[in-house]
Amino acid sequence: MLSALLYLQYHSLRNRTLLRLKRLRQPKYLIGGIVGAIYFYFYFFRYLFVRQGSPASVTVSTVPGDIAIYEAIGACLFLAAVLLTWLVPHERAALSFSEAEVAFLFPAPISRRGLIHFKLMRSQTAILFTTFFLMLVTNRFGGKFWIHAAGWWLILSTLNLHVLGSSFARTMLLDRGISNWQRRLIVGGILMLVASAVFIWAGRTLPRPDFGQWDPSQPLDVVFGNLREYGHQILIAGPVPYLLYPFRLVIRPYLAPNAHAFLFALLPALGILAAHYWWVIHSNVAFEEASIDASRKLAEKITAMRAGNWQTSNKMVKRRRPPFELRPTGARVVALLWKNLISAGQAFTLRTWIMLAVLGTMLCVIVGQSASASGLVPALAMAAGVLLVWSLFIGPQMLRQDLRQDLPLADVLKMYPLPGWQIVLGELLGPVIILTALQWLLVLIGVGFASRTDLALLTGWHSLGFGLGIAVLAPMLNLVTLQIPNAAVLLFPAWFQAGKDGPQGIEATGQRIVFMLGQLIVFILALIPAVLAFGAVFVLVKFLVSSVSVAIPLASLAAALVIGGEAALGLLLLGRIFDRLDVSSELSK
Repeated sequence: MLSALLYLQYHSLRNRTLLRLKRLRQPKYLIGGIVGAIYFYFYFFRYLFVRQGSPASVTVSTVPGDIAIYEAIGACLFLAAVLLTWLVPHERAALSFSEAEVAFLFPAPISRRGLIHFKLMRSQTAILFTTFFLMLVTNRFGGKFWIHAAGWWLILSTLNLHVLGSSFARTMLLDRGISNWQRRLIVGGILMLVASAVFIWAGRTLPRPDFGQWDPSQPLDVVFGNLREYGHQILIAGPVPYLLYPFRLVIRPYLAPNAHAFLFALLPALGILAAHYWWVIHSNVAFEEASIDASRKLAEKITAMRAGNWQTSNKMVKRRRPPFELRPTGARVVALLWKNLISAGQAFTLRTWIMLAVLGTMLCVIVGQSASASGLVPALAMAAGVLLVWSLFIGPQMLRQDLRQDLPLADVLKMYPLPGWQIVLGELLGPVIILTALQWLLVLIGVGFASRTDLALLTGWHSLGFGLGIAVLAPMLNLVTLQIPNAAVLLFPAWFQAGKDGPQGIEATGQRIVFMLGQLIVFILALIPAVLAFGAVFVLVKFLVSSVSVAIPLASLAAALVIGGEAALGLLLLGRIFDRLDVSSELSK
């Protein structure tokens, strides 16, 4: 029977690979595959052929003290992953099978242990692929690639077995009358006791870091060096190394500096892996009914995603409160905004943003009053600024409640009594409002902290002027940046299929790189007129009133008007493209 399962696994992987290779005949996949291969070579593979010690290689420290720190940090992360398997899940043990596998394997003369072996063999495909990817990433920082590969395989395989074994153990506890919350209270109580013991030991043994000596003129590595050293002492001294000992054994082979150290650390790690395997194989837990139910839900979700209804694929989703009352009359684009805000979830309601704004204001006041002389305030202001810049570029890629979500339903949208530009505007308003609200919140926090620093350009009215300028520019910038990926969806709809029918693999990575470069070029070209308008108005107002705090908001308003004009032209153009779009013919290409 084991040979039949190996045969099934082998041919499933072979057919999937052949399908990926055959679709390279289509230009949209061939171009993406070429670009993706070039990206992976220059970012990962070329480091496999660089000799250690050459100028192109980057090596990590092999000092024993540093290795002990890395080992302790890795053990903490591994412990956190293990704890999540005991605290978060609430369902009974269920092995993931497709509907076809359930139909053919469950009635077959295969024992429960045989099904577990089939699950473990199939999981090795994903583990080996993840090991290969992580090996490429970590090999960029030096070390022997085969040690990294073997270390990652041990870590991922042990974690996979523990996830499966913990699901069996949770099911056994449920069968014995111990509910999910009782289990969580027990595990959480043990965790709190251990953490309390560690902190009590640290408070009585280690000198506390002196936060009162921080100087805002010092660089951040000096400012936080004291706190970092305190954390290192907790990890490598006292009870923590003994509490983390089993997890350190699993991490240790990956951090081995040479072959001798790797072989010395390999045996304990393999022992822990074998113990997990024995645990999983000898767990006498019924998982067939839960697995059948899980496969049915997965099939329903895939069917709903292919039909474009991925938001409602789960029947157990609770009814969501609308962000505002939709009246029977009014601007018709508001209906599309209302729909997309609902699809974004409860995290993007007006009440949530008001609460976040109040909390942000309170944070600025409390931290500013208690730490005005420390380096914490400029650090928080800088963090808010970095997040603000990142939101401008990453936000449009993450918030997809627009035509990228509703592309399979474009034929339904075309039936609405709306011109194309209004449909495009209604689809874009949802992510624009969400992203603008997030950026205004970051501006509020950044201005609140920056006004309490000693920097001349960010004190008093100057910080308020910068904040107003950014707040004025943000909505128009978001409208333009969100038009770019939506224009790509309308121009190349076959490249943006969602769910199982969408592109996956190295060719999908190449497609995303091509579109990211195209979006960056279009965004830069769209900013040139706005930058010229900002500079002209800023120089004029600065010459007339000699106030930077007044010149920046007015110049930002002029730039926002220019960007708004570009956005209006873009909406008209996208509306015409949408009116001529035939989704069925495009997706069949």
